[in-house]
Amino acid sequence: NQHKVHFPKLVKEIISKSDIVLEILDARFFEKTRNPDFEKMVHGFRKKLIFVFNKSDLVDINDLKIKIEKSELKPYSILSCKNHEGMSKLRNLIKMEAKKLNLGREAYVGVIGYPNTGKSSIINFLVGRHVARTSRESGFTKGVMQVKLSPSLFVLDSPGIIPEAEYSPARNFLAKHIEIGVRTYVKIKNPDMYVLTLMNQHPGVFEKFYNIDAKGDPEILIERLGRKWNCLIKGNLVDIDRVARLIIKDWQDGKIRV
Repeated sequence: NQHKVHFPKLVKEIISKSDIVLEILDARFFEKTRNPDFEKMVHGFRKKLIFVFNKSDLVDINDLKIKIEKSELKPYSILSCKNHEGMSKLRNLIKMEAKKLNLGREAYVGVIGYPNTGKSSIINFLVGRHVARTSRESGFTKGVMQVKLSPSLFVLDSPGIIPEAEYSPARNFLAKHIEIGVRTYVKIKNPDMYVLTLMNQHPGVFEKFYNIDAKGDPEILIERLGRKWNCLIKGNLVDIDRVARLIIKDWQDGKIRV
């Protein structure tokens, strides 16, 4: 498996060459998008770790702040790429932490995180332009991208990475990957099964969004939405697979707020 060999090695390289590391988390479920292996590695290399809570437009900010304070994840920055909020605060935090290090040279800022947490968008906003996904900088493995943030700051980006332990085919990891958007709605089997899991994990959220009293039952939700959306197959039956995928798509697109 290319991911197992190549990606962790890539992240190790980024962390070892960085002075500051940003771990990009999804504000909706930040504990599920933390990577303990990489956090341990960052501390092992004695680098400064900043927790970045992205997609804050999808949660209650005050509630998020309370949860972060309880988790004692510091220093941290809250932002929304979609609403262009929090970016100057993050830039200032990076510059402040770099200054504290008193390096006497350029500082390197590594960016790590699960796929779909918004790493590329954050880098684009940080540098103020759309940056290509490839790098021609010498001294870095293919797949690591180096971008100039300021005359004294460089950002190192890598592909989104899933912890090695989660490559297990066990269903609980697949359910987690669907919830946090690592595995997209297009690429799953039995999507109705995962609609059930999502509804169990976020009671009442789907019913509220679709304005359907399904009493936590995905069959009722899918049946009623299928009729409403006219997603029907032969015999006037609801196309369960298609409707379930559309529900998961709404979830992964961030339309359904927790």
